Amino acid sequence: MRIEFTKMHGAGNDYVYVDCTKEELPNPGAISEYVSHRRFGIGSDGLIMICRSDVADFKMRMFNADASEGKMCGNGVRCVAKFVYDKGLTDKTTITLETLAGIKTIDMLVEDGKVVEAKVDMGKPIFKCTDIPMISDHFMFVDQGLVLSDNYGEEKVVYNGTAISMGNPHFVTFVEDVDSLDLEKLGPQFEHHKLFPEGVNTEFVQVIDKNTVKFRVWERGSGETWACGTGASAVGVACVLLGNAGKKGEEITVIAKGGTLKVTYGKDDHVILQGPAVTAFEGVIEVPDEVINK
Repeated sequence: MRIEFTKMHGAGNDYVYVDCTKEELPNPGAISEYVSHRRFGIGSDGLIMICRSDVADFKMRMFNADASEGKMCGNGVRCVAKFVYDKGLTDKTTITLETLAGIKTIDMLVEDGKVVEAKVDMGKPIFKCTDIPMISDHFMFVDQGLVLSDNYGEEKVVYNGTAISMGNPHFVTFVEDVDSLDLEKLGPQFEHHKLFPEGVNTEFVQVIDKNTVKFRVWERGSGETWACGTGASAVGVACVLLGNAGKKGEEITVIAKGGTLKVTYGKDDHVILQGPAVTAFEGVIEVPDEVINK
């Protein structure tokens, strides 16, 4: 099967985007796993299909590099907005987008006829453990200790952190130095922790100053990515909630491995995420029948 695609990224969080407004892809999870491989495929954090919607301007379906379907991607929705505007699928500079985490509204900044940046209302954060979901005796899990298993024969380590859902589950923990962390070792222990029945995305955050933080993120289904929009949103919320950086209604600069995002945890409890949307290249890939029929 020949598939026309556009490779795009938001602050280095890269996906393969396919116009599915006429017809959706068969077995998209398997296709995502195939195209995401950075040596044998296109190379990406996953696959995003842009589809028709009965309740919004467009619908986004996103799949991780391990073939699992995700509910929401803050960097992905900005790139979807750029895709549909730049390719003439809409002439609106504000669109609504259906996702598995609800309908999102995206405002675009256009320069020379192309979208260069977008701002999305990520909605309200969810703190209730059962809704994240997280298995805990606490109603909310805020700045509480999470014990990692000693799978590596080492002593058990406790990481204090805050569980937040931004349409998908996150665990935000503050550290002294994000660059020194071995995420290949740490990430899977958080992702598959027994307290998170659906897995969890984990953000490791270092405070730079009162309005600036930097973070690294381990995403369930994809491993370490260079940015995560829902993760940056969760980071902004945790910073304000714990008094580590920023205040409600004020913009926080959140520096990811692949670029900088702006997060505002509004006084109305809505989280606004702003950042770049970039087209890297376009092409055609031949996906073998055995992948489609997997």
